[in-house]
Amino acid sequence: MATRAAPDKRSAVRPSGAPRKRTASGLEDNSPSGTRTLTRGLDVIDVVSQGSTALQELATQLGLPRSTAHRLASALVERRYLKFVRGLGYSLGPRLLELGHVASRQTSLQRVAVEHLEALADSTGDTVHLGVLEGSRALYLDKIPGRRRVEIIARIGEMQPLRSTGLGKALILDATEAEWRGYYDYEARLGHSYDVRLSTWLERMREYAKNGYAFDLGENEDRIRCIAAPIRDVSGQIVAALSVASAEQYMSETRMYGLVHEVQDTANEISRALGFTGKVAEPPRRKATAAARKKPAR
Repeated sequence: MATRAAPDKRSAVRPSGAPRKRTASGLEDNSPSGTRTLTRGLDVIDVVSQGSTALQELATQLGLPRSTAHRLASALVERRYLKFVRGLGYSLGPRLLELGHVASRQTSLQRVAVEHLEALADSTGDTVHLGVLEGSRALYLDKIPGRRRVEIIARIGEMQPLRSTGLGKALILDATEAEWRGYYDYEARLGHSYDVRLSTWLERMREYAKNGYAFDLGENEDRIRCIAAPIRDVSGQIVAALSVASAEQYMSETRMYGLVHEVQDTANEISRALGFTGKVAEPPRRKATAAARKKPAR
């Protein structure tokens, strides 16, 4: 007696001969609905970048109903990833130009900085970080571990606070006092515990801004201290900062002040590699030495 072959489950979902759904890149689209929407949105950008500008062209290229293509394109226009001009159609939007500029700056920054960061980590024996301002947080782009057995919580790609990290403070040294208050209050609203009063923090920020460096006196991570300095580009704007961090047992306040010049020199070398030719701030050695004897108020 002949047996009937079990039905192919795949054919029950997709009849034999029916075309598989593919993205604009030609890959089969088996992703979940939420991811599929994101993928289709990226496909719209790809298709527009290749020269398709009319709505019907987009729909045809993507293999989507006209209404779906219109919905995706409209959402991208609203977020400025695409631009629409009646009679001309769609083109890439200003948001992509902005992101391209940021990506280019970050990539070239890391490429320029890495040799200097490695030299600083080797010289000090401590962990060295590189970061940039991302909204109201510090984004860590690179981390060179030191020789000491000290674990620093900051990771590459992580966002860290501005008011409690040395690197974060160095990123906002050029900000106005009103902006400093805004950053402080923003992190207070996030519920981050912090035992340095606003008045004390502002007093420290004024001193840091005057001398061109910043400290973390164990404010972000218990018993971890760091020295940070800003990095400037050809326009003179602060575009990044670097820091040297270690455990309190290796980082007395006397040593912190002693490292300021080395940290600043490294930041200045990177700044010059980015085209900065202006004058850089240098902390007064005598004043710094005297300040090292004082216990900072919390």
